[in-house]
Amino acid sequence: MKREHKIFTGTRAYTDAISTARQAPSRPPYAPRSASCPPHAASHYGPAHRSRQRGDARRKARRRRSGGGGGAMAGEAPLPSVARAPPGGGSGAVAGPGRAEGTEGLFVALGAGLAAASHPLLYVKLLVQVGHEPLPPTVGRNVLGRKVLYLPGFFTYARHIVKVDGKRGLFRGLTPRLISSTLSTITRGSVKKAFPLEDMEHVSNKDDVKTSLRKVVKETSHEMMMQCVSRVVSHPLHVISMRCMVQFVGREVKYSGVFRAIGRIFKEEGILGFFVGLVPHILGDVIFLWCCNLLAHFINTYAVDDNFSQASVIRSYTKFVMGIAMSMLTYPFLLVGDLMAVNNCGLRAGLPPYAPAFTSWIHCWRYLSSQGQLFRGSSLLFRRAPMQAACFPID
Repeated sequence: MKREHKIFTGTRAYTDAISTARQAPSRPPYAPRSASCPPHAASHYGPAHRSRQRGDARRKARRRRSGGGGGAMAGEAPLPSVARAPPGGGSGAVAGPGRAEGTEGLFVALGAGLAAASHPLLYVKLLVQVGHEPLPPTVGRNVLGRKVLYLPGFFTYARHIVKVDGKRGLFRGLTPRLISSTLSTITRGSVKKAFPLEDMEHVSNKDDVKTSLRKVVKETSHEMMMQCVSRVVSHPLHVISMRCMVQFVGREVKYSGVFRAIGRIFKEEGILGFFVGLVPHILGDVIFLWCCNLLAHFINTYAVDDNFSQASVIRSYTKFVMGIAMSMLTYPFLLVGDLMAVNNCGLRAGLPPYAPAFTSWIHCWRYLSSQGQLFRGSSLLFRRAPMQAACFPID
């Protein structure tokens, strides 16, 4: 009854207000509003009010059909919970680790794919490094037109492997190499998360290309730490991969599987057998990183003039060019490390006449230096035969 009384009272007030407005004399639009016509009569109960009511009813109907809640704007579809969450809070914060894990998985997949695609090239390179030359040299001419002896290049060598072992023979030792590449990528990512570069001391506030020397040292030290840790973790699988590949020389099957190879190395050589050749590899990586980064920094800072129109382009390629040059200079460390990984392990490729039993990697370095073979295998396309053919046993 009380509610009905309120409705009746409101209706009675509305009727009185309308009749009063009709009886009032007409006035020009600019005349002041009469006190007898209450302001709310024209604004809240006129045509504009009914239009607003109809619009509100339509918006509520659309909101009910779309399933939107009361907090959403009228006529709009409800936003998902992630979109409604404030930045950095709620369910939106979960997307960060997911994207990071996806990026890390992408890097692992790309690294494994690159390792598989380049495996035949590294397989041939390793056989050349150990001195295995199954094909005789051919007579050719150099740039000056003189006759020289050329050893078979990569494609000729690869065709020989396919002829002996088939196409699958080009991927001998691929499984441990893929595991080694995956371990290296995961380790680098883990070290980078544990010791992020952003948490280190900011030694320079410059935003231009000429970074301070202290900052270059900090960045290189951080990169060196990641490279050394990943090298130590992945080196045991690298040794197994090397030994699986050089079995092509003597047609052995001693290292036929990953787990079998792990057990054999541990039984015959102990735990140190998994880390033979590690020291020259780490030394080569450290020298490469420091020389490449420091030389690139000094060239970009002191050799490239800012007034030159292409200065930014030159600076962008400096580190790439320095990387190619330093990879050639540090190649002997790679060669010695690979030879030590297969030396005196019971395989023909690690025994005379291919190489003597080395006591240390320094002994191996001195032997190769005396033979003039510190860069053996650095080129796979145009390989000139050495002066002494006895250095390369021909099967």
